[in-house]
Amino acid sequence: MITAAAKRCNARPPAWLAAAFALTVGLAQGVNAQDAVPERVSFYFAAHEDDWQLFMNPSAFMDVTDAKTKTVFFHITAGDAGNGVGTRGRKHPYYLARENGAEVAIRFMADAGEQPVDKVVSRLPVNGHLLYRVSYRSTVTYFLRVPDGNPEGTGYPGTGYQSLERLAKGEIKDFSAIDGSAVYHGWADLVATLRAALDFERRGARSVQLNVAESNATTNPGDHSDHRMTAKAALEAAADLTCARRVHFIDYASARLPENLQGQQRDLESSVLAATAAGILALDHASVWHPYHRSYLGRNYFRVEEGSGSCSPVPEPLQAASGVPGNASKR
Repeated sequence: MITAAAKRCNARPPAWLAAAFALTVGLAQGVNAQDAVPERVSFYFAAHEDDWQLFMNPSAFMDVTDAKTKTVFFHITAGDAGNGVGTRGRKHPYYLARENGAEVAIRFMADAGEQPVDKVVSRLPVNGHLLYRVSYRSTVTYFLRVPDGNPEGTGYPGTGYQSLERLAKGEIKDFSAIDGSAVYHGWADLVATLRAALDFERRGARSVQLNVAESNATTNPGDHSDHRMTAKAALEAAADLTCARRVHFIDYASARLPENLQGQQRDLESSVLAATAAGILALDHASVWHPYHRSYLGRNYFRVEEGSGSCSPVPEPLQAASGVPGNASKR
């Protein structure tokens, strides 16, 4: 049952949270998240580029600033609202502005008072697809860039009525990223790609956490189709990973629940949304810092399914099959 009490995914003492901004974060400068075997990996599966900020924080902030945790963010759709690679009449494509918002927010959390370092950008070959991957300190960020499916899951005319839900139902056979970077041939192909990327990132980690939207419509009513389908894909990808702890977050419905974050917790959540807004504005698109998005602040509701046992290391051949970053560049 979800209670009105403030909850935290990682069960750390309050003193840790109070010192969050003062911590030295992540790995040493020049060392990338893919170069070390982490003790723990926490995966955040977001349908859109502002979902984890709105519904999964300050949990994400706490993971990013934990020196023992590697935090991996999967952004499944481009969040393009049917615009594809269009600019909406602005200077840059809308989807790139949303991606920049997510990246700025992640760097904001990872730096936490430290001087910035170079990010490493690559196209990772995974299950026959090239995934856009960004490594920064102890974080990794993926953007799969498949079309936004709209809240009802029927897709938009501008992107050929493609959607995660239509793919899951078998109504469409192929699902193409808006930038032409990948074509997923059926739902099983998408799920297998997520599993391969998940295994590549967790490697030898003994502790794994999966953070997804709540699939139970009774406790999370009226949610976006893309939120539900992203959770479905993630949970299917990790179906046999019984060691993993699964955390299910309330999304849109949280705005109607009482605030359960106070003080430092609320500050962490609000600051990350503000950083996201600044990143979007930097690419000439409207900020998310307005009353609708702020209605989710002060709330972090979830339920937890504990895993069983410790996770087994990923076999080396499987790691190799998942792919090695190619054409990596520092920025």
